[in-house]
Amino acid sequence: MSDNSTSRRSFIKMSAIAAGAVASTKTLPRAFATQPHGSAVVIGAGAFGGWSALQLLRQGMKVTLVDTWGPGNARSTSGGESRIIRVTYGPKRIYTEMAVRALELWGRYEEEFNVKLFNRVGMLWFVGENDSYEQAALPLLRESGVSFEQLSTADCDKRWPQINFDDVSWGLYEPNAGYLNARKACEAVFQAFLSEGGEYRQAAVVPGSVKSERMDGVTLSSGETLQADKYVFACGPWLGKVFPFMDTLINNTRQEVFFFGTEEGDARFNDSQLPVWIDNGDHIFYGFPNANGRGFKIANDARGPAMDPTTHERRISEAELEAAREYLRLRFPDLADAPLVDSRVCQYESAPRDRFIIDRHPEAENVWIAGGGSGHGFKHGPVVGEIVRDAVLDRKKPPTEMSLAEAFKNSAS
Repeated sequence: MSDNSTSRRSFIKMSAIAAGAVASTKTLPRAFATQPHGSAVVIGAGAFGGWSALQLLRQGMKVTLVDTWGPGNARSTSGGESRIIRVTYGPKRIYTEMAVRALELWGRYEEEFNVKLFNRVGMLWFVGENDSYEQAALPLLRESGVSFEQLSTADCDKRWPQINFDDVSWGLYEPNAGYLNARKACEAVFQAFLSEGGEYRQAAVVPGSVKSERMDGVTLSSGETLQADKYVFACGPWLGKVFPFMDTLINNTRQEVFFFGTEEGDARFNDSQLPVWIDNGDHIFYGFPNANGRGFKIANDARGPAMDPTTHERRISEAELEAAREYLRLRFPDLADAPLVDSRVCQYESAPRDRFIIDRHPEAENVWIAGGGSGHGFKHGPVVGEIVRDAVLDRKKPPTEMSLAEAFKNSAS
């Protein structure tokens, strides 16, 4: 047992007590048939859980995937229409390397699933006066063999005249980046999982008690109990509720997303003529060109107020809508009066310093935790699936940067 296990025992007992309260009702334990590589239950069918379940299934495990409302549902962090995929991560080597791998895997799985998932429209960074983040990224991009361009504002003006580049210092352009079809991707992974023999339950989950460093099953809201050799909890913003000892590590914040309609016949803001973009200057916004008739999408990347992912009403605020319009007036003036055609309130489930958490449960050697997407996790889903697979099968430990120990250390600093 690790040195920090005892110090957290009281937290784990809270989970065990909660589990016992539910398990006290009459349930029928369900033990999986013996498999060459054992059995697993994966809780959470989003970007981290869905890919992990598929990877474990393909290694010969008997896998059951469980989700409260289904893959890519409206409450989940993996829901919605689209997510940016890019490689620039400042000085963070591990996420640069993961993003390079993810780009490769998204192309491969798109072909395998025969579903359009990745839109290679390019990615443009609006670099501010303080360009330390982008400057730190350049050596890693070169080392990784990533195609990129450093553009002057004059170059940017010429290439994308529909954007106002006032107060932008320069542009960093990734031609092979773009955006992913998020909800469609969750569904594609889920369908592949089912077609290859995976089992699914739609239910809420309470973890079982931990005895002798092992978790003894999970109880579903249906009353069913599932027992397996290994358990993976990829519950996103619900991780802090499932495991109280993680409550201080997972911070759920309200994030509002807006879609504005373009004028009839105006293709300048379509994804055939614009890349996705992130404004990394004084205005921390990001956005997507109009695609599939959804509208021109923008969102404020600054962390919003805390929210409960289950009970929070998803109504946009007038203040955030006005902030989005103000940003349009600055960067996309021809859309300043564009009508709002759609909107969404979602959440970031952030871990300390926006690092992922992929680690073994501190008290249960047969339980793994994967979460802390921190607003940038979706693109890494296929790679996280590989990391979880190797961890569960005891092939390779997850990166130290993603350990619970590092998360606790950073939360205290």
